[in-house]
Amino acid sequence: MSNAKRGARINLPKPEEMSPAQREVHDEVVRGPRGAVVGPLRAALLNAELASRWQKLGEILRYNTSLPKRISELAIVVTARRWNSDLEWQIHAEAALKAGVPVDIIAQINRCSAPEFANHADEVAYHFICELQMHGKISDATYARALGEWDELGVVELTAVIGYYTMVSMTLNAHHIPCPPSNVEELIDTKTNTLTDLGIVPTKATSALG
Repeated sequence: MSNAKRGARINLPKPEEMSPAQREVHDEVVRGPRGAVVGPLRAALLNAELASRWQKLGEILRYNTSLPKRISELAIVVTARRWNSDLEWQIHAEAALKAGVPVDIIAQINRCSAPEFANHADEVAYHFICELQMHGKISDATYARALGEWDELGVVELTAVIGYYTMVSMTLNAHHIPCPPSNVEELIDTKTNTLTDLGIVPTKATSALG
C-alpha cells in the first residue's frame, strides 16, 4: 500500500478546528490559484507562518516563472518519480498532460524508462533535472544547454522548481499525506533505483559526484 493511501501520521486540522492564524492562511490559499489546501500545505499549517511563506513560494514557482508551463510540470513529475511521491505524481501527471507533455513521455517516466523526446527543450530539461537529482550538481555541458534554452533567469527558476518539489515530495512521504480520489494512473512500484532506470548516464564531469 502506498504511503498516500494510509492514514496521515500527523493531525491534519479541519478549517473549523484551526486557530485564527491557521484559518487566515487556509483562506488565502483557497482564494488563490490552487483553490484548495491539499498536499504538503496540510502539514505545514501546523505552523501558520511556515505555511504562509511556503504557499507563497510554491505559488511563484508553480504559476509565475518565465519557464514554459510544460517544462515546469516535467520537472515536477520527474521529481515525483524520483522520490516515489504518490500525491505529487497524482496532481502533476495530470497537470503535465494539460501543459503539453505527451502522454507517452509521462508513462515512460512512470515506468522508469528513458523517455524518447521529440521536443529538444524537453530533453534538455530532463537531463538537467535528472543530473541534479542524481548528483546534486550539474555538468558544464548540461548547464550550457539549459542556458541556451532559458537564459540565466530560467535556469535559476528551474533549479528552484526542482528543489521546492523535492521538499514537497519529502513532506508528503514523511507524513503520509493522503491522496484525494483521482483517475490518474498511480506510480508503479519499481522497487529499483528510479534515477538509474530513468536512463541518465552520468557524464565524465558528473560521474565522480554520485
